[in-house]
Amino acid sequence: MKKNILVLAGPTAVGKTAWAIELAKKLDASILSSDSRQCYRELGVAVAKPSEEELKLVPHYFINTHSIFETVTAADYARYGRAVLEQLFQSSDWVVVCGGTGLYVNALVQGMDEIPEVDPMIRQTIIEQYTQHGITWLQQTLQQEDPDFAEARGLQNPQRMMRALEVKRSTHRSILSFQKNQTDKLPYNIQAFGMEMPRPDLNQRIDLRIDNMVESGLLEEAKALYPHRHLNAMQTVGYQEIVEHLDGSISLEEAVERIKIHTRQYAKRQMTWFKRDASIQRVDAWEGVEVIMKKIKI
Repeated sequence: MKKNILVLAGPTAVGKTAWAIELAKKLDASILSSDSRQCYRELGVAVAKPSEEELKLVPHYFINTHSIFETVTAADYARYGRAVLEQLFQSSDWVVVCGGTGLYVNALVQGMDEIPEVDPMIRQTIIEQYTQHGITWLQQTLQQEDPDFAEARGLQNPQRMMRALEVKRSTHRSILSFQKNQTDKLPYNIQAFGMEMPRPDLNQRIDLRIDNMVESGLLEEAKALYPHRHLNAMQTVGYQEIVEHLDGSISLEEAVERIKIHTRQYAKRQMTWFKRDASIQRVDAWEGVEVIMKKIKI
């Protein structure tokens, strides 16, 4: 029997976790996360991981699997995810892939050329320079050293930008050159759906989520992680702004407002990414999972 992957994509706070769990239960499937931050054990409140109760409802993979002291790339995720799929399909016909990191979804589904090992000293130097000079330095440096990446991927995500710069300096090739010949497609039936909702509704959900994060201990979590603030995994919306507050640069209120603004901007980029993929069927997040159950081809 043909093995099936249901990809559930969409912007942050749109409700993917709840839908993925409900779909997995209906399909007797496990969930393979495609979130580039929820894999880190030390990160919690700011990355909106599924709760302990949710994790118990359905088997999850790529959640709490790595440490922030490890560097996890899209290629690493593709290797991990493909091994999990092969394992799960020995006893199941369906796997739900859920997350908002489009690069990871593409790497899993399309395959990805191997990127040579990066010189750790180059990585550390870039992190130190970014910490000292900020995102403006990172943007200007990438425009000079890898203008192709700057034009194709944009200059808003610090972690992705640092990754591109370290690859460029280590290999003297743009990271795009490793991603453009993606031919190792998965031999499974893949059906992808993108959850959508009106921007005002999504922005309201984002603001509510951030308020809930603050109430759930975001500040305390960031304080505990503060000594590791230079790590790649910490270059994440939610932590970056609280670190600025802990550094004394801005008030807590300003930090929270910046988290909301940056999260809305991130959600917009996610929607733009998924809308470019014609294979993703759009569904209204207010309709309920039955809209997908009616559309999938079994």
